[in-house]
Amino acid sequence: IQRRGSKHQRPRGQAQFPAQWTRRWQPRRARLWPRRCSGTGGTQQAGRFAGKAYRGEGIVYGTPEEVWDCVKPAVGGLRVKWDENVTGFEIIQSITDTLCVSRTSTPSAAMKLISPRDFVDLVLVKRYEDGTISSNATHVEHPLCPPKPGFVRGFNHPCGCFCEPLPGEPTKTNLVTFFHTDLSGYLPQNVVDSFFPRSMTRFYANLQKAVKQFHE
Repeated sequence: IQRRGSKHQRPRGQAQFPAQWTRRWQPRRARLWPRRCSGTGGTQQAGRFAGKAYRGEGIVYGTPEEVWDCVKPAVGGLRVKWDENVTGFEIIQSITDTLCVSRTSTPSAAMKLISPRDFVDLVLVKRYEDGTISSNATHVEHPLCPPKPGFVRGFNHPCGCFCEPLPGEPTKTNLVTFFHTDLSGYLPQNVVDSFFPRSMTRFYANLQKAVKQFHE
């Protein structure tokens, strides 16, 4: 994921958004665009992953530091307390203060059509001069974290989130999220396609409640 200012600049507003993305959902303060992807992924799986990459954007009432405190990948952090799609988070290997290999576990979903998953990722945290904080991740294999009983090992293609300050509005944060996940297993495509948009919209709503709960 590259931040604005590169050749892959993140545009603002629907008129500027790349034609390959299609707006799927837009309540009052958030937007969601899915994009169909094809080609080989960055995992060790055979074959081709033709899932969708999802981009969400919404304004959260809270400073970037407060929002980041709720979404940051950290052992014992707040994420597992409010995110209904995260049941556990652990550090497999700390490489630097901002780079680590982590394992995230998720519960069953979609009326248990989707069984519990876990994901092993290389995670990089970056801070920018304008106050933006980002978390960037992609799947890796690690000898200390083989597949575990009771979980289907999923694969995250490059994904992450950006907590961006809003100029002139210090108590608000523009949160941009990217998800490009292969859930693996034998799942009907319509189940997967309906799960992610609903999951992301609930993510923003639950995050707003969490910021209010933990930082008021």
